[in-house]
Amino acid sequence: MKRRIYSLFIALSLLVVSACDLNLQDDPNAVTASTADLNLVMNRIQIDFAAFFNATGDNGMRLTRMLNQGSNLYEQAYVPVNFNGIWTNAYANILNDIKFLEGRAEPVNFRRHLGMARTIRAYVLMTLVDYFNAVPYSAALDPNEFNPGYDDPAAIYAAALADLTQAKLDFTETSAGAPQDLFYSGTWANWVKLTNSLQLKLHLNRKLVDAAGAASAITALVAENNFIEPGQEFVYRYGTNLTDPDSRHPRFGGQYQPGGGGDYQSTWYMFHLTEEKGFDDPRARFYLYRQVVANPTDPDQLRCLGEIAPGHYLAGGFPFCLPGTRGYWGRDHLNAEGIPPDGNGRTAWGAYPAGGKYDDNRGGAVSPTAGAAGAGIQPIMLPAFVDFMLAEAYQTIASIKDTAKAKVHLEAGMRKSFNYVRAFAAISQSAAINAVEDLATYNRAVDSYITFVNNEFDAAADARKMYFIGREYWLALYGNGNESYNLYRRTGQPDGMQPGLLANFGDFPRSLFYPNNHLVTNNRAVQKGSQRERVFWDTNPEGNDWVY
Repeated sequence: MKRRIYSLFIALSLLVVSACDLNLQDDPNAVTASTADLNLVMNRIQIDFAAFFNATGDNGMRLTRMLNQGSNLYEQAYVPVNFNGIWTNAYANILNDIKFLEGRAEPVNFRRHLGMARTIRAYVLMTLVDYFNAVPYSAALDPNEFNPGYDDPAAIYAAALADLTQAKLDFTETSAGAPQDLFYSGTWANWVKLTNSLQLKLHLNRKLVDAAGAASAITALVAENNFIEPGQEFVYRYGTNLTDPDSRHPRFGGQYQPGGGGDYQSTWYMFHLTEEKGFDDPRARFYLYRQVVANPTDPDQLRCLGEIAPGHYLAGGFPFCLPGTRGYWGRDHLNAEGIPPDGNGRTAWGAYPAGGKYDDNRGGAVSPTAGAAGAGIQPIMLPAFVDFMLAEAYQTIASIKDTAKAKVHLEAGMRKSFNYVRAFAAISQSAAINAVEDLATYNRAVDSYITFVNNEFDAAADARKMYFIGREYWLALYGNGNESYNLYRRTGQPDGMQPGLLANFGDFPRSLFYPNNHLVTNNRAVQKGSQRERVFWDTNPEGNDWVY
């Protein structure tokens, strides 16, 4: 008994001593600067970055008709409160966490952590500028500055370029530690190639404000010849876990549920995949999954079946209501009609990139276990994109103009896209794919498609050749609205997009309004007068005569 009492006394004494040493102002359950694990911080940055890409790209996809754009007017669809989440994730999460990580990683020489963080920061900074133009940066993360002003957007681009330049060194010099790399699994040479590919994107965006500088930088990158290649795709991969947490692709999670629902696909995009050339794009079965394989006939399910196309649709020859006759069921641009009970009728996301189901012509309702069960990707930067960007550079920048090189990269971009889309879907659904179209048959279809586009390109006047580069890049970008939105404003291609259902559908946003949370918490915030205001690198004609 005495031994037990004595032991208890010693334990209590130790507890009292420990309590005396405890800083009572520290929450013992909170992570602090001294206790944070940099590997976990880096994981959080990567996960938040995927969410940032998904949210920003959603706007770009809808503006470029990859997905249906609801609301009747652009002014109704793009209101400040809609961008609060993007702003908060960028500043409070990603940029703030990267600043914290830098302060901890530099003293201990965690160069790989720093390289990844700086590459991600460069992408986030460019994307904020691409959507909002001038944004706070230099003082935005200063804890003593509650009302940071706007930085010059060109200076923010320069900061992004500096990050990419430094990141290349971080990936090659000696490092004391390595993070969990959710993108390349620790193959740091691929990160170096990615920094070059992102520099190409940055300089191509700047071509209208600094053609000579863009040409020089792109020429140097081409000479270095170290871009990402097939097998080195910069993608964020999702899993199939349904709960705790839901690790599935968010597009799959929003659509592959009992009763269906989720996104409406774009009539215009589906038209280009299935009707515009007179034959199907070989990727159509991978991009899109038809729950029904024949067009609906009931106006209670699809109201436009009982309507006549608007006059400006008829005059422009635009498809209305449905792109064809084979069950591709979506919505026209800026369609704000109510939602009927059509969840198990509308065309869904397919095997690529959302991890949905391959379209094998049999139809059937979506379900949480269909296809790849949500094991999709975010296609942030692909080798195919690099070729399309180089094709644009050689076709549109006067000092390096070379139409023959543009055509070579156009073909390479198409072929890489076709190969990657099928290979990705075959990881989970090879039997279903081969039962419909084996690899040899698919490759013949790809060859025929590329021959068709090459002939179009060759026959076009020089001023029209960029249309075909832009159209094919747009079709290869499914799932990536950031690059399609930049392409559309940078080149105006592919032009002739399906307009809104109303004859007067408002101003196409050349940049987005600042978010509501920024306006109400920063007394130096000034809202734009119009979404027609262009970002700094967009010097193309103002207004809907350029893009709409």
